[in-house]
This record gives sequence, structure tokens and C-alpha cells, in this order.
Amino acid sequence: MTHPEQPPAAASAQPEQTAHDDPTAQVEPAEGSAARGLSRRALLGGGLLGAAAVGATGFGVGRATAAHADPGAAAGSSARTYPFTGPHQAGVTTPAQDRLYLATFDVTTNDREDLVALLQRWTTVAARLTQGLDAGPYGGASGPYDAPPDDTGEAMDLPAAGLTITFGFGRSLFLTPDGTDRFGLADRLPAALVDLPHFPADNLDPARSGGDLVVQACADDPQVAVHAIRNLSRTAFGAATIRWTQLGYGRTSSTSTAQRTPRNLFGFKDGTANLKVEEAAEVDEHVWVGPGTGGAEGAAWMTGGTYLVARRIRMTIETWDRTSLREQEALIGRTKGEGAPLSGGTEFTEPDLTVTGRDGTPLVALNSHVRLAHPTQNDGVRMLRRGYNFTDGNDALGRLDAGLFFLAFVTDPRTHYIPMQNRLSRDDGLMEYLQHTGSGLFAVPPGVPDGSLVTGRDGTPITTSDSPFVGQGLFA
Repeated sequence: MTHPEQPPAAASAQPEQTAHDDPTAQVEPAEGSAARGLSRRALLGGGLLGAAAVGATGFGVGRATAAHADPGAAAGSSARTYPFTGPHQAGVTTPAQDRLYLATFDVTTNDREDLVALLQRWTTVAARLTQGLDAGPYGGASGPYDAPPDDTGEAMDLPAAGLTITFGFGRSLFLTPDGTDRFGLADRLPAALVDLPHFPADNLDPARSGGDLVVQACADDPQVAVHAIRNLSRTAFGAATIRWTQLGYGRTSSTSTAQRTPRNLFGFKDGTANLKVEEAAEVDEHVWVGPGTGGAEGAAWMTGGTYLVARRIRMTIETWDRTSLREQEALIGRTKGEGAPLSGGTEFTEPDLTVTGRDGTPLVALNSHVRLAHPTQNDGVRMLRRGYNFTDGNDALGRLDAGLFFLAFVTDPRTHYIPMQNRLSRDDGLMEYLQHTGSGLFAVPPGVPDGSLVTGRDGTPITTSDSPFVGQGLFA
């Protein structure tokens, strides 16, 4: 089975796909699934419109890449599916979908076997949902009449919409804040799964931070993503409860060169120089945990996994909207229209941080986001971002509660996130318009091996106590 993190040549793409689609995506739903047409939400844009938002390392910082294709969305892409199994979990280097629903969970049981059983159930459900199937074999409208359906039913008529489901573990799963080892996992705690420090710009809400488990559902239809989290939450009854969630729309970065560069809520192109799946060597170096690397220190089971940094970043939009274009561009370090670095060129021109104006002042300002987040200013480290816009109503003063839900995957947050964020929080002029209000760091284990899921009589995957499940290496 070809895995989305290792795309084949474009010639292998399905005929109905465009350059916008991942060539490894499987257009036909898995056997046994109901025929599904294009959803009304897909035609109407999901009822959530917007561009992409700025993040702690947004605005196309870092190395520029070759000019990207600008294919737009294709109607046929709503039926595409991504393999659930593979050496790495999907939803990391998979081309970023348009919608996000992320949930963290607190585990309510103290029984290790109950925790294992939960992860087994989640693996079964996720394997089904990502292939366009219902959460259970009966679906939302059949089965024993006097029992609850094994699927909530709101996505019965919808295609898979490129759904990916990604699981991760928080530090508190290994050790609670008071040092309790609930599940006998303390000796498996990865050294890189640290408590994030309090950064200078933080105003964190504990109710929007932390969690024992995290589930990231990404899709091109918001109802498909919400359906996935809803059914996983239902499946967790008695073992775990939702701690906090975040809906996201309008991706704020591109994870493939086949995707156009989106704009953020500040109106600037975002993710120009984000790490791309096509940069295989760079992805291996900066995203996936390798044997003996710092990210796997004390936790060999994390080899092939990664670390997810999640940050809810509120943007003071009203103040930004009254800021001059000159100042906006100076704070970003790029032009607002083309997205070119202020040192010259076009969007994908590498910023030249040495160029100065007539007065000797650097054209890319010393406190600009592009300069401070550039790899040359951060020991060469890069990260793969999958951020999304959010708009969560307004506050008592009528100001929008909106901004960026920042997601980044790195091989070791101690080297690839914390030093950079400390510097940005202290020196980046853009921080005047940003406030971090939620936070989480999670270990994302490697994927479930290909072909390891048991197949039922109807051809759908079933996970049993004898078959691998997501994160199984942690309990081995």
C-alpha cells in the first residue's frame, strides 16, 4: 500500500483528480460503503468562509521553494480517501485539508487495560471513517431497533472528503502533574515530551490547554471532521471525556507544492516557505523521529512518530485593521499583495537579510517576523505547520475572538519549537497583535503497519486485542 507521506509520480493519480489532489489519495470508497455524492456543504464552501491566519511561525518564513501550482479545488476531490495504515500517521504531511476539528481528552479510568481497549476501539473506528465507512458495521439507521445506532448518522450521505485522523499522547498520560504514574508508563515518557514553558506573550486558559490524549480530524467538509470526533468521543464513553476542542477553517499553510499559498486573517500570504512533503530529506530531519535522535530519547517506541505543538493564538484584528500598510508589511517582512520578501523578488524568492536601504537600515526589519523565524536565525531548524483560522464569536467589548489555531509537527520541540518561540515572544514586533490563549504538546506515535487490521466478513477493518493499534508500541 502506498502511504501519503511517500507520494508516487503524478502520473499515478486518478483521472478525476486535479493537481490539487494528493496523488496517493484513493478516490473510491472502501468496499461495503454506501455510495456517496458531492455534499451540499462542499458546493457551498462548508458555510465557513475565510482565508488563513497568522501564527507563531507563519507568513511564509524560512526557505523559499519553487513556484507552486495554483489548481484550486476540484469537486471530485470530495470522494478521495487516505490510507489509515502506514509507517507514519496520516494528517501530518498529508496535503492540508480545508477544515479541522481537534479534541483533547482526559482519561477517566485508571485501568491500563481500559486505556488499551479505548485505543483499540479508536483504531477500528478511525480506520472505518477515513475510508468513507460508518463508525460501526450497522451504521446510523440500522441494527438492533432497541439499541443505540453504532454511528451517529449525520455523515451517512457524505463522501469521505479526504478525512485523516491523527492521534497523540500528552505528558499527563505518563505522569500527572502531581507525579502519579496511573498506567505504569512513566518509564516510557519521551524526554522530548516536556512541559512547555510560559512564553512572554502567553495568557493561557487552563480550560483550553493540556490533555491526556489528542485527536486531530482534518477533512474538506466540516461535518465529516465533526462527525469523526463525535463518534470517537461516543466510543470513549466510560474511559475518557473531552477536555477542550477547536474548530478550524481555511488552512493557514500548504504542506505540498501542489497547493496554493493561502492568506491569513491579516491578509498576508501564509506558509510560503513551510516545509513540504516533497522535501523528503528535510521532512526526515525536522519532522519524523529517527532511531537514536533526541526525540526518541528514552522512548524507542516513538521512532517514526513526531511531536505536535498546538497553540490557540488570538489576533487583535481591530487594532491591526487600523494599522498602516507600511507598518503591516514592515512587521511581516513581506509585501501584502505578492507576498515577496521586502529584500526584493517574488513570493518564492529567498529573503536576503543583509540588504539595506539608503539609510543603512535592513529592508527586512530586525523585528520582522520573517527575519526572526528564518532558519538561519534559529540554528537551521524548520517545522511543518498545519494551522487553521478560527472565529469563536466575540468578547464583551464586541471584539472578534478570532485568530490562528497553530499546529506544528517537529522531531523535537526542545530544539525545533521552544527556542524559536521564546525569541519570537520577546523580539517579534508582530506579537503586539497576538496573544496565545491555549496550548498543548503531544507525542504522535508512528502509524499502524500496513495490512495489520483484521478484516471482517463485509471487507471492513476490525481491530482485535491481537492486532496492532495506534500507539501499541507504548504498551509493548
